[in-house]
Amino acid sequence: MDLGGATVPVTTVVGVVGTLLSALLTQRAADRSRQREQERTEELWERRSEIQELRSCYVALNTAGRQYLAALTDQVHALDRPGEADSVRQRLTEARDRYRDVYAEAQMRLPQRVLEHAGGVSHGLGAVYGMVRRLDDGVPRRGDSPAAVQEGIDALWERLRGMRREMRADLGVSRADSGC
Repeated sequence: MDLGGATVPVTTVVGVVGTLLSALLTQRAADRSRQREQERTEELWERRSEIQELRSCYVALNTAGRQYLAALTDQVHALDRPGEADSVRQRLTEARDRYRDVYAEAQMRLPQRVLEHAGGVSHGLGAVYGMVRRLDDGVPRRGDSPAAVQEGIDALWERLRGMRREMRADLGVSRADSGC
């Protein structure tokens, strides 16, 4: 048997099989690479979507808190003007209800350190609201006065600014400590 004559066809077969396997392996590597890239893109898209939802939650909470504080301030001023009390009282009720709804959603989304700030703001808003309502109803407790309400409102504006700074820092916004 002539080994030289068998070597050429074997070499040819090995060369063809090697070429085909090389193309197949290259194709599989490219497919895996595309799949990994697609997964990374989907993860990035999902993360951006989560950040946008969190940002929307932060904006809603900040806005509702500011509106609630403004309505509380208006109600304190209306205590001296009984003719305006009904419309101002209605606005306060609507602002309070809106804040409660937004805060309830925020409790399910906010990271713990931001939620601690939001909880403090919420508790303070409830305490000031109680004082305002007791004054409006003519049944104040010891320590309830328009001056005490105004002090509470002023303190709440500062707490709201602190909460907003935490939210901005959580979102990675530059100038997070600017006090905006």
